[in-house]
Amino acid sequence: MRITKLLRSATEKAAFTRKPSGAPPGTLIYTGRREMEKVQIHLTTYTQDVFKTSEGEDALPIRDTAGTTWYDLRGLHNIGLIEEVGKTFGIHPLALEDILDVQQRPKMEGYPDGVLLLLKAFHYDKETRALSIEQVSVYLYDGGVITFQEDPGDLFGSIRKRLETSSGRIRTRGADYLAYALIDNIVDRYFNVLDKIEESLDELEDTIMKKPEPATKSRIHELRLSLLSMRKSVSPLREMVGSFSTDEHRLITDDTQLFVRDLKDHVIQITDLVETYRDVTNGLYDLYVSEISFRMNAVMQTLTIVSTIFIPLSFLAGVFGMNFVHMPGMDYEYAYHIFWAVMLLITGLMLYWFRRRKWL
Repeated sequence: MRITKLLRSATEKAAFTRKPSGAPPGTLIYTGRREMEKVQIHLTTYTQDVFKTSEGEDALPIRDTAGTTWYDLRGLHNIGLIEEVGKTFGIHPLALEDILDVQQRPKMEGYPDGVLLLLKAFHYDKETRALSIEQVSVYLYDGGVITFQEDPGDLFGSIRKRLETSSGRIRTRGADYLAYALIDNIVDRYFNVLDKIEESLDELEDTIMKKPEPATKSRIHELRLSLLSMRKSVSPLREMVGSFSTDEHRLITDDTQLFVRDLKDHVIQITDLVETYRDVTNGLYDLYVSEISFRMNAVMQTLTIVSTIFIPLSFLAGVFGMNFVHMPGMDYEYAYHIFWAVMLLITGLMLYWFRRRKWL
């Protein structure tokens, strides 16, 4: 329960604000906090033989039926521009509301004039062990695709390269295949994030086995929170991709749905990996506690052995250290040497006994 509260509060403070209660459906309110100086617009238009790209003022949203069109908008804080895009392409107000509400879970919504696909993109910093989450919206309409991103970073560089070089089948297929390719690109990035998390887990395991430190516990906790965030976003993604692969919307062809079914297998694999790494993280925490307890027990064992050895020595020192005038053997010439010989003999015998018992 405490971990869930920490996760929720940390995510809310870092990523978004709450939507006002009582707002009517279709109210356009950006709930994120990632504001850019200016919304970046990238336009790509292509056919099997033609490829054109532009950005900035030359890429202002204009509905064009010549070939397949892809608008990539980065930055959601300009609500007026988002509303203009919605009017130009006939995007339903409820779809625009979901696009601006970055708290949405991954899902697919079909509308008369288009299909909205919502999912999350992850960015993992291995040095700080920080996982950032960005909502990505893919809107499929008749003849093109519009993507909405929160951050200025380009998530679809590999897709642009494929379009520019006309590699593969992407230039010969329609807008629904482009939407699939964009989602598949984000899902592939999940594997890269999980690879980095796996490396962090391996490093943590080595640290725990060699020299666990108090900071190790914090690192384990941070990875647990990151994996919980991923699980929260990846679990509903299975449902979204499943809907994409079976939906009978007129904009989604049966040919594209075959590829989406393969994407569904990748999402299932990612879900299994997230669950596996969560179990590994919990196991690392148990290993950390066990290693700390083992080292503490080793220290206590050493101290106990030292204390046990000194019990008879302290007894002898106490007896022969009493300040009586007349004590037997005190006037003997070699009494002092005999006393040390007896103490060393006792120490040696006790150490031998402990080693025989495998306590040392």
